Amino acid sequence: MDSGYTKKIRERIIAAEEGTVFATSDFGDIADTNTIRQSIYRLVRDGTLRRILIGIFEKPKYSKMLGEFVAVDPDSVAKALARSYHWTIAPSGNTALNLLGLSTQVTAVWSYISDGPYKTYEWSSTKIKFKHRTNKEITGLSYMTSLVIQALKTLGKANVTPEIIQTLSDKLSNEDKIAMLKEATESTDWVYDTIRQICGGEKVK
Repeated sequence: MDSGYTKKIRERIIAAEEGTVFATSDFGDIADTNTIRQSIYRLVRDGTLRRILIGIFEKPKYSKMLGEFVAVDPDSVAKALARSYHWTIAPSGNTALNLLGLSTQVTAVWSYISDGPYKTYEWSSTKIKFKHRTNKEITGLSYMTSLVIQALKTLGKANVTPEIIQTLSDKLSNEDKIAMLKEATESTDWVYDTIRQICGGEKVK
């Protein structure tokens, strides 16, 4: 029988979609850290949660077609780690390109820039690397703005084609575009010029 705190934590997990990744700190409004850890231990034992890393857990997602549990999403794990440690992060390199559908190359390492320390996390055959960058590069930017900026930097000015601009434009909501035009003004000129095109504005002369 669940205790009061465990019941509340279980209810929150059950209400979430399968595959959702949680950090211990996500339940900080329910109880103190030690109580949360004890409750999560019970929930791992009964299969409600699956432990990925210390302090990071997943509500398992089962595929009937595959007949097995689906591998946890590394990007969701990165975001949970960022929440847990109060970091601002953004995917970088091939990770940014993959998440935006601009590359189909399978990345061996999921790479992120962060205003936190240099850190590497590994589980199963997955590795996440956080690289420290100055606050100016990411703090104050929404996740999508940071993601697009890092993808453009990875591609380089010469490799940004009209097709890529159209692909990114189609992926962004109107809210994303409005935020991006406001947030990306401190980017290098060519990056902001490209963002203007992605968001339907005129190229800056």
